[in-house]
Amino acid sequence: MRFMILVPATKESESGTLPSETMLREMGKYNEELVKAGVMLAGEGLTPSSQGARVTFRGSKAPTVVDGPFAESKEMVAGFWIWQVKSKEEAVEWLKRAPFGKFGDEPVSVEIRRIFDPADFAASDPSGELRKKGAELRATLEGRQRS
Repeated sequence: MRFMILVPATKESESGTLPSETMLREMGKYNEELVKAGVMLAGEGLTPSSQGARVTFRGSKAPTVVDGPFAESKEMVAGFWIWQVKSKEEAVEWLKRAPFGKFGDEPVSVEIRRIFDPADFAASDPSGELRKKGAELRATLEGRQRS
């Protein structure tokens, strides 16, 4: 099973303040553990919302675009991991090892969400045609990542 781990934004990350060298070292050690265990498939930090945009869709109306920054940082994401583990419980156990507690007393709530597998869509795609096309797209993406 694949899971996306969503790391929330903070006032510091939204202001563009980069992590300290200590923070980067601790997260680097943790990421090394994840990679050595074969858990981590991807992981990145994100720039502040001031450098982003939101696109809102409403029925057949033209999409609207709003440039950042966005007012409510509680709902923002500052980074993510994609992990391959056997269960949500295993993902939780790995996340408990993360060094967030070493960076201050502010509570940090990190979200774990399972990523759909193609098989999850079998009922919506009885012929398998859409899942086959999806597999072809994923293979193309994997080929690009290796180049």
